[in-house]
Amino acid sequence: MKAVPGRSGRVALLEAENAKLRKINQALMGRVERSMDLQGNDFSLFETAILLEGRVNDRTSALKYALEEQQRLNAALEEAKSQADEANLSKTRFLAAASHDILQPLNAARLFLSALADGDHAPETSRLIGRVDAAFESVERLLGALLDISKLDAGVVRPAISSVDLGGLLRTAVNEFEPVAQSKGIKLRSVPVRCTVRTDGHLLMRVVRNFLSNAIRYTRNGTVLLGCRRRQGHVRIEVYDTGAGMPPDKLEEIFEEFRRLVGAAEDFERGSGLGLAIVRRIAQMLNHPLSVRSTLGAGSCFAVEVPVVAWRAKDAKPKASQQPDSDILKNRRILVIENEPSILDAMAIVLGRWGCRVTGATSLGDAEAALGQEPVVPHAIVADYHLDDGADGLTAINIMRSRFKLKIPGVVVTADRTAEVRRAVDLHGCVLLNKPMRPARLRSLLTHLLTAHEAELG
Repeated sequence: MKAVPGRSGRVALLEAENAKLRKINQALMGRVERSMDLQGNDFSLFETAILLEGRVNDRTSALKYALEEQQRLNAALEEAKSQADEANLSKTRFLAAASHDILQPLNAARLFLSALADGDHAPETSRLIGRVDAAFESVERLLGALLDISKLDAGVVRPAISSVDLGGLLRTAVNEFEPVAQSKGIKLRSVPVRCTVRTDGHLLMRVVRNFLSNAIRYTRNGTVLLGCRRRQGHVRIEVYDTGAGMPPDKLEEIFEEFRRLVGAAEDFERGSGLGLAIVRRIAQMLNHPLSVRSTLGAGSCFAVEVPVVAWRAKDAKPKASQQPDSDILKNRRILVIENEPSILDAMAIVLGRWGCRVTGATSLGDAEAALGQEPVVPHAIVADYHLDDGADGLTAINIMRSRFKLKIPGVVVTADRTAEVRRAVDLHGCVLLNKPMRPARLRSLLTHLLTAHEAELG
């Protein structure tokens, strides 16, 4: 028979049993806590995901609003830019139309004044004629410069980059300015260059013309030299003068609009203050570096650097240089086609003073009728570009060339300075002369064209 434990034994058993129950309870509580933790984590993740989704939606809505606002701002900016561009183009068109209307009578006035200056006058009358001519030239330069600045700023001018014979370009520039230099008693010298460059020939010519014009304007006596220096892959076109010069610390200012330096140049004819501003815009457009060196009272050197395509060796048998005959225009038959009667009359008087035999016409039909009565080939044709009824002088020159089966030298005169007209004139082998024309330049061009044409014919 099993013995019944005493009181102390029962206590021990109960304590052992209680210990077992505590262990079981602890194990069960651990499981419950772990289960609760897992459930709590899932809930926290779920709650966090809901909060994040809310934030993402808020941020998405804010981003969508910001994008829509940016699109509205971009559209407004695009509209403002479009309006500004249109305003620039309208300004350019207005200036072009206004310049054309102003330059037409100004052209006639300068031609009549040139014819008047060729006569014998008292010294006082000659002095007044000179002053009037200088005033007309200032108006011409200012109008042309304002139109050029407007076109450059409006982005209307687009460079036509091609391979250009630099030697031929510089010879043309020298031929153009030689009469101007001679009239001031200045010696214009040039050093021949034989290379092809990558540039827009007409825009580069504008730069060179400005350099030569300024050099001659600010030189009282001495020499203006046009030459080139080789650089690695480039050629540096330089124009030196022995003129007024400028202080070294003022050389950047001269490229700003309407900037005229006070100093030695005050004693000379003042320019419009826009020429070098135009030069800087052209150089930046073409990516041709500009530079200038100057010494006050001793002279200046302006330069532009152009990329070279190829250098050419000297000709094996160099052609003997022919000096243009100052009397080559005498008895030459010049056909003038100009729809403005006043300009046509002035052209006839000026050319007649040079010894030319002039046939004048206001249209192609009139020219054909006039030449039909006197079936002789004109030595040269000078035609206005814009004629009546939509006709143009370039077409008239080409028709005359076809009629006589001869490439007659042609000069197209116009106040239209657009690139399209310029390229069309080049394409047909004519020379462009902008209104108001300088009679000395017209004479130089005709002399050069007739001399070259006769050399070609042998």
